[in-house]
Amino acid sequence: MLDRRLLLHFDWVLLLLTLAITGIGLLTLYSAGAHGSVGESKMYLKQILWLGGALVVLLLTVAMDYQTLGRYAYLFYAGAFLLLLAVLFVGRAGLGAQRWLSLGPLSLQPSELAKVAVLFLLARLLSLGPVGDLRLRDLIRPALFVLLPAGLILKQPDLGSALMLLCVSGTLIVVSGVRRSTLAALIGGGLVVLPPTAYLVWGMLKGYQKNRILAFLDPDVDPLGIGYHLTQSKIAVGSGQILGKGYLSGTQGQLAFLPERHTDFIFAVFAEEWGFLGGVVLLGLYLLLILWGVEIARQAKDRFGCLLASGVVAMLSFYVLVNIGMTVGLLPVVGIPLPLMSYGGSALVATYLAVGLLMNVRMRRFHLFH
Repeated sequence: MLDRRLLLHFDWVLLLLTLAITGIGLLTLYSAGAHGSVGESKMYLKQILWLGGALVVLLLTVAMDYQTLGRYAYLFYAGAFLLLLAVLFVGRAGLGAQRWLSLGPLSLQPSELAKVAVLFLLARLLSLGPVGDLRLRDLIRPALFVLLPAGLILKQPDLGSALMLLCVSGTLIVVSGVRRSTLAALIGGGLVVLPPTAYLVWGMLKGYQKNRILAFLDPDVDPLGIGYHLTQSKIAVGSGQILGKGYLSGTQGQLAFLPERHTDFIFAVFAEEWGFLGGVVLLGLYLLLILWGVEIARQAKDRFGCLLASGVVAMLSFYVLVNIGMTVGLLPVVGIPLPLMSYGGSALVATYLAVGLLMNVRMRRFHLFH
């Protein structure tokens, strides 16, 4: 049970920001499926059910001290890793990838939970290492714990999630503090292995993933083929202009010109209906959420809490930037969901789990709770 003193410091601001963005997402999901098939029209209802489960996960995460949870970091990681392995053998395929596990009427995407488990373990490992003085040999073990699940995720294939996992992990390592010589060696080594690695990864990609990258490099190469997703997304965002077309009045989303409008391109649906001003409000909410997380990391009572909060902030920041960037054509389409907005139960639960960890760190920042 939660201590009464902890309840007095419950982070209502973070919870309300999270619920506000989630509410906008539910409204947008309803709009995206209003004139679609029966399955599409009920997606928002399924998301509401997942939201109930996500809130339970958040409250359970807050109920136990993150330091106590940290003792089980290896267990959480092992569970996530086993789920990723299971996907390779008994996973359900769809949309050219094998990323889901069927659990009766539910589908679980282990890569979403794995990113939080890796972040949690990495924060734990780095918090026990040298303070601000990490050497190359200090990074070997953390790197293995990151590269193993990243490789399994890439195998599915899910290039976007694998890249996000690497980016978040790299940010966490830099935040934890590395020697300048170590950082220079990592950058130099990365530049050396980048060309052959890129070549190998390109060979592992499916045809549709290669087409997405080619469409980003030249959107006009095939506007009705490989460039269709990006073209329709930019049309939707641009047609919203300043004030938008109005709720339930978008044409690209409502008339199904926009592919993947419930998931990857949910921001385009929102921007078409609410326009530039609506987009600014939504981005403002995300910015407040991220800045609040930065403050939580700054005020954390210990190194583990600081790294844990920093990892969550990095994860949310990268996902928001990449999703919106690919929606407006600034980045290639890599299949990254928009946190709290895109349809997907696993992603929603994983995000609420991460937010719960943030709240946990903030609520226990006072020494009287040691």
